[in-house]
Amino acid sequence: MAIKHAIDLALGRNIGAGGIPAEAIEAGTTLAARGLARLREEAASGALPLLNMPAATGDLDEIRTHAARIREGASDIVFLGTGGSSLGAQTLAQLKDYAVPGVGRLAEGPRVHFMDNLDPISFGRLLERLPLETSRFVAISKSGGTGETLMQTMAVLAALDAAGLPAGERVTGLSEPRPAGGKNALRDLLEPTGAPFLEHHTGIGGRYSVLTNVGLLPAAVMGLDIAAIRAGAADSLQPVLDGAAPGESMIGEGAILAIATALEEKPIAVMMAYADRLERFTRWYVQLWAESLGKDGKGSTPVAAIGPVDQHSQLQLYLGGPDDKVFTVITTGVAGLGPRIDGALAERGGQPGFAGKTIGDLVAAQGRATADTLAKNKRPVRTIHVDTLDERAMGHLLMHFMLETILAGYGIGVNPFDQPAVEEGKILAKQYLAEG
Repeated sequence: MAIKHAIDLALGRNIGAGGIPAEAIEAGTTLAARGLARLREEAASGALPLLNMPAATGDLDEIRTHAARIREGASDIVFLGTGGSSLGAQTLAQLKDYAVPGVGRLAEGPRVHFMDNLDPISFGRLLERLPLETSRFVAISKSGGTGETLMQTMAVLAALDAAGLPAGERVTGLSEPRPAGGKNALRDLLEPTGAPFLEHHTGIGGRYSVLTNVGLLPAAVMGLDIAAIRAGAADSLQPVLDGAAPGESMIGEGAILAIATALEEKPIAVMMAYADRLERFTRWYVQLWAESLGKDGKGSTPVAAIGPVDQHSQLQLYLGGPDDKVFTVITTGVAGLGPRIDGALAERGGQPGFAGKTIGDLVAAQGRATADTLAKNKRPVRTIHVDTLDERAMGHLLMHFMLETILAGYGIGVNPFDQPAVEEGKILAKQYLAEG
């Protein structure tokens, strides 16, 4: 596996006035070095459990066993959970064509559904059309009190009961242990049915949970190599543990750029990935970045984009609009892949340059051209190239951006692990619902 990371096209010395100036890079380097030292201390002390996940292997067999049980005899598998309880799993599932345009509906094995948004029409139709006899459900909530997930779970239990089907054989829960003297609503709902439960890691919040069973259980259900996912995460973390200086590793460079960009007050961070199977990854990144760093009047607005399609819908703004953005362009090793274009058809279509080329050749050229065009227009852009997008590479990318986000939080002085504004909204929503 090879992942190439470069921030050259983001630097003012290379692209001119729109780039990140040397002073900000120097300040970012200093702050990144402090953050990396803090991460090493937290890894050694165990204070940040996320850092222990890449090397963990003791839970993998349990995850695989539950995945095999859930798959057995299933025509449909429905994952209930929202935000961090779903987006990481969806990101991994795209490696097996989940929600990939055109081919997602043709994927092998049980049909997989991630019901992460609470929409009454969508969820009602799902329950009406599912073959409940052969359907399996997995309800995921760290606290056990997520309103959307609880309502979905209640609706599922009612549907199964109406059909005369035992819920304990068809529903699995994933939540924290019940606190001493406290409540866990998801467990209160499911434990009386005999539904099996997996334990959610108590020290890892939802948006950082993709390397736990929250992300790996759905991945295993879909037949992915979950050990390789963690191995890729270890590849990303290792330079931190080895004490590499900020400029000597991908994570160090990413942290420098993230902090320097914050110091320059570029308010928008655009991630454009040139691969259908990175579409949910960009959405996962949006939640991770926004919820972790948007505090105390700080942070930047993350924007998800997919190439080549968003060249047509967004690139005009990026090139001709306000110079208030920093870009990450992710490409993969698709050159030479896909259908090869017949020379006669290329001539007939007025595109002789297409002759003998593959669709992958065009996508590769477009990704490179977008990055270079942004830089030529003095828009700072960071490039990431993944030779082969597989489980190990995805694990590396996921861990990289979790670490980069944490380091950015440390650098700009915000807590990257809480979400006080989100919690306020949840409380109000339940209050309004109760008031009618």
